[in-house]
Amino acid sequence: MKVTVIGSGYVGLVAGACLAETGNDVVCADRDEGKIARLREGVLPIYEPGLEPLVERNVADGRLAFTTDLAAAVRHGDVVFIAVGTPPGEDGSADLQHVLAVATAIGEHLDRFKVIVTKSTVPVGTAEKVRAAVRAVTAEDFAVASNPEFLKEGAAIDDFMKPDRVVLGTDDARAETLLQELYAPFVRSGAPILFMDIPSAEVTKYAANAMLATRISFMNQIAELCELVNADVFSVRKGIGSDSRIGNAFLYPGPGYGGSCFPKDVQALVHTARGVGMFPGLFEAVESVNVRQKQVMMTKLQALLGDLQGATVAVWGLAFKAGTDDMRESPAVTLVDALLEAGASVRAHDPESMTVARGIWGDKIHYASDPWDALTGADALAVVTEWLVYRTPNFERIKATLRRPIIVDGRNLYEPARMAQLGFQYAGIGRRAV
Repeated sequence: MKVTVIGSGYVGLVAGACLAETGNDVVCADRDEGKIARLREGVLPIYEPGLEPLVERNVADGRLAFTTDLAAAVRHGDVVFIAVGTPPGEDGSADLQHVLAVATAIGEHLDRFKVIVTKSTVPVGTAEKVRAAVRAVTAEDFAVASNPEFLKEGAAIDDFMKPDRVVLGTDDARAETLLQELYAPFVRSGAPILFMDIPSAEVTKYAANAMLATRISFMNQIAELCELVNADVFSVRKGIGSDSRIGNAFLYPGPGYGGSCFPKDVQALVHTARGVGMFPGLFEAVESVNVRQKQVMMTKLQALLGDLQGATVAVWGLAFKAGTDDMRESPAVTLVDALLEAGASVRAHDPESMTVARGIWGDKIHYASDPWDALTGADALAVVTEWLVYRTPNFERIKATLRRPIIVDGRNLYEPARMAQLGFQYAGIGRRAV
């Protein structure tokens, strides 16, 4: 099948590469000439495990191409995906200007029946706005569908190739037939393709992310309670996670959720709910807890170090999670900004995010060549991201390198009892400080 994906960011690039991998003829379009030039040279704009060889293979085999020629890209596809960004506005609403601009452009170049699919994360009602934008500039026949993505950064290829489910919102039988054929290779193991009305598909994306964000904020509040009553959140997590009605997923406390999805999707859900006259108290509480949770590591460092003016803090991990270079809404950004404001020096390391970090802080922090370089001359270590390289370090070397044996562990990677035996001052999240 001929497929066009407009937008070559995280969602568009993963979707395009995976659709090409199953034999489709895919064109990815983007207005950023520099990005397209780099993609043609095999240089990806993002880090995602397994994506680079997937792109290289499908480009070499002629199934995947990149272009800035939107008109040609639209004419190419039987199915045209819109996968451009929807950044949050000041009021938390999703900014649809790029989605609707693409919709208009598609309409202007429509030359035959096509299925136009919103792949971007968009609020309920967006498909109808896309339909209106296309209809305003063409008399050609077309259908509109909603196909929200459920990709986890760091595992996006597996999520696309072996999905739990495929959600498709459509009101056109021709669109349903085409999309059923397109996604059939991905559900051969029995995962369902869930066809539904378009508004339900649009709400499903926000509902899924809000539920996961709720579990994270819930567990972070439980962690706070555990610290206050001298309980251990690890034990509590096992106790509730073993209940088949609850399960273990997303019950790990930490420094707060970040990334491109959870923060903006919860905010957009709040905005949508308020827009229809609903009081979204639970959704607002999820966001409020997360904002406060991002201050926790700074609070713990202040408690252990005292006045941070002139202190040096090593930070392990800058990405919002392991397996990506994405620093959008990362707890590490909140922490580093707070440390700099308090007069501390920061020595930071991340396996993949150093280039992104330089774009944020310039020469304000030290960019360590490896985890040990980050520790040199530091008064404390803050572990923010759960990269494998940080999980089983040489603790004797850490203690010998730090000026003071202090670790604030935002991911609970280490055991408090062992840290005490080794002579560290240690603070995790929801665990007894030692």
